[in-house]
Amino acid sequence: MDRKRGVATRPAASEEIEFWNHARTSLLTLSSIYTNSATADTIDRVNRLISAWPSNDTVPSEGLDGVKTIYKKLSTGLKDIETASNNEVKAIDQALDQLAILIALRQATETAVDKRNKRPNRGPSPSSTPTPVGAPPTSGTVRGVSITLPPRNSAGTPLSIAVSRNEKSRREGIARQLPLREGRTIAFHPPPKPIKDADQSDWILAVITRCINTDKHKYEVRDVDDENPETYATTLKSIIPLPDPNAPAGTPESISVCPEYGKGTIVLALYPDTSCFYRAEVVTPPRDMQPTGRSYLPTYELKFEDDEEQSQIISAQYVVEFPKD
Repeated sequence: MDRKRGVATRPAASEEIEFWNHARTSLLTLSSIYTNSATADTIDRVNRLISAWPSNDTVPSEGLDGVKTIYKKLSTGLKDIETASNNEVKAIDQALDQLAILIALRQATETAVDKRNKRPNRGPSPSSTPTPVGAPPTSGTVRGVSITLPPRNSAGTPLSIAVSRNEKSRREGIARQLPLREGRTIAFHPPPKPIKDADQSDWILAVITRCINTDKHKYEVRDVDDENPETYATTLKSIIPLPDPNAPAGTPESISVCPEYGKGTIVLALYPDTSCFYRAEVVTPPRDMQPTGRSYLPTYELKFEDDEEQSQIISAQYVVEFPKD
């Protein structure tokens, strides 16, 4: 399965990294201003003061002193709102400027570089985690829309269940999500190819098309690759259910119940512009990325293996525990 990586594999220029950091800082500042509850409280207070302002020339029962008090509070509140608005406009302008510079740098670099279609051979992982015996050989090739993992013979722990080192605990945890519904997005480990055709061992992005046998947990899954979609009959051993960002909070499929991996943790994550998973190290966990909210989808800042010092922002939906034997 030749999985094209495209120009996304090129190392980022130092200028890009610098301006990406500037843009990220500006966006975080804007987010902080936008979610500041003090501004909303000030607006509510001003609205109440406006409602209390005399509607005609008649002196209110509180007298002129009461009107003067309302005036002072109203004046202060309006100035606070004006200041907050100016700060928000300034933050928006700064963020747009940084993003414009970053886009220009990216476009200039992509025009100049030799556009590679495949990621260079990654070779064996330098980690202490050994390659499972009997796993099909790996290759440096990657496809446009699929998920490549370091070779292994058993499914890793889904993001939506607790970390487990043994198959029994893993199955007990995943049982809360069964049966997997039609259309559920998964990572799927296809059967190994004949030796003469084998080019790599991957986990590919797939979807559940139907349940073949509920009792034996057999499913038909479809590769999401539009160029050459294939269907397979498989079991839970070759499936990693991915969290559903649209699932109600608190449900087994929801991203809200996913464990958070701390800084320095080795994970498997989806590489940008592909559906291939690679070994990566957590640089910044979701709790340190940006404020949370009802519509906020947690993200990680990750450093992928063999990408030098380049970091990437990846949705937690596509970050899973690094597989163990």
